[in-house]
Amino acid sequence: MELNERILHYLNNVDTVDTLKLASEFNEDHQKIVGAVKSIEALDMVKSDAVKNTKWELTEEGQLVAEKGSHEAILYRCIPENGIAQADLMKTVPNAKVGFSKAMSSGWICIDKSGGAPLVKRKVEIIQDTVQDHLNEIKKGIDNLQDNVRNDYKKRKLLQEITVKSFVLSKGPQFATTIKKLETDLTSEMLLTGSWKQLQFKPYNFDALGQPPECGHLHPLLKVRSEFREIFLEMGFSEMPTNMYVESSFWNFDALFQPQQHPARDAHDTFFVSSPATTTDFPMDYLERVKKVHSEGGYGSQGYRYDWKIEEAQKNLLRTHTTAVSARMLYKLAQQKVFTPQKYFSIDKVFRNETLDATHLAEFHQVEGVVAGRGLGLADLISVLDTFFKRLGFDKLQFKPAYNPYTEPSMEIFAYHTGLGKWIEIGNSGVFRPEMLLPMGLPEDVNVIAWGLSLERPTMIKYGLNNIRDLVGPKVDLQMVQANPICRLDK
Repeated sequence: MELNERILHYLNNVDTVDTLKLASEFNEDHQKIVGAVKSIEALDMVKSDAVKNTKWELTEEGQLVAEKGSHEAILYRCIPENGIAQADLMKTVPNAKVGFSKAMSSGWICIDKSGGAPLVKRKVEIIQDTVQDHLNEIKKGIDNLQDNVRNDYKKRKLLQEITVKSFVLSKGPQFATTIKKLETDLTSEMLLTGSWKQLQFKPYNFDALGQPPECGHLHPLLKVRSEFREIFLEMGFSEMPTNMYVESSFWNFDALFQPQQHPARDAHDTFFVSSPATTTDFPMDYLERVKKVHSEGGYGSQGYRYDWKIEEAQKNLLRTHTTAVSARMLYKLAQQKVFTPQKYFSIDKVFRNETLDATHLAEFHQVEGVVAGRGLGLADLISVLDTFFKRLGFDKLQFKPAYNPYTEPSMEIFAYHTGLGKWIEIGNSGVFRPEMLLPMGLPEDVNVIAWGLSLERPTMIKYGLNNIRDLVGPKVDLQMVQANPICRLDK
């Protein structure tokens, strides 16, 4: 007889039965009983109610004690008639520290100091190993221990309390002692012969989940990027074209009033392109003004006072920041006959020759906002930053003075992250220097405020990641990409 039919026959003679009892009666594994119950429960032949029971079981160490004796009994048996030095005893007996303590408290052994060197000796002739007796009783299913004794064995890691989940079975609406096979498909043969009238069909489960369709999933970086982009657009910003990953040193460094001897121009910090290694496509009148402000000064500045070389400006590289794009856009804005205030933003990749670790990559995304207008200053920058970061869910901001070659004043931006419980740096900002703006041809009363931050850092904070390599690269968990919800930066 099949196991599920045996269960039905047993239940036919009683009102209810626990699956643990069935496992004992049938001498079967409990999980096998549960599996059989689930199959007949799907046919409405039985009903089941889950119950939880706790019981005590021997640990691995408890099994050894039940078999060979307690630690104190083993230690007692290892003591010769004339005694033994305590240090020698502790070396020869396993778990000697516990055994010695328990044997002393039970009054089985003593320390004799009368003969000079102290010796451990037996204090009684016969001992009763109650610990072993108790554990053997529990092994047989007999548990008459007092709570304090049981808890003591638990502290000694001889016993462990386990929770057993079982089911109490009762008769269902379709109960019978035999199982009739339900049909799952209505075939053409059944229709032609009319046999479908005598057959029983398995009911449709309208609550069953369908097979999830195989489809693409947005990466967390893309989710956060779209949230940033939406914030910028709601604030009236226009998106800058950022599809030029290869940039010239002129737009990446020189146009930003960054000197040619700056450490960032070293091969250890920047990826230079070998083919084509240089470019000559520059607005030459603007290039001459940039050269002059670097080498001689101008516009109220003394410059850097060095021999500016066009060969350095011509070198091609993978852009180290999207501020190179901002420089191009501001130069284009300066060529208008009548200046009009503008707000620009960009979110795209930049490249730096970084040592890869938990928080740094050689390729990452930079989020940049730029506002150009007349009479803008530090107060305007702080006000715009406050509005921007509040939309990201950061209500508490702090600003720290910093240095950038192309902004003065410059500020690092810190926000208090309630989840982490501390202040974290989230970006950099500043007012673009006149030495950068005036050579472009912008009016003298036009100022530009700007700020930037990485896309990866807020994404890691949002999704609780500690290592940036868990976010991008070959070690990314694809299940994480599929399962993470749509980004909500304010939650």
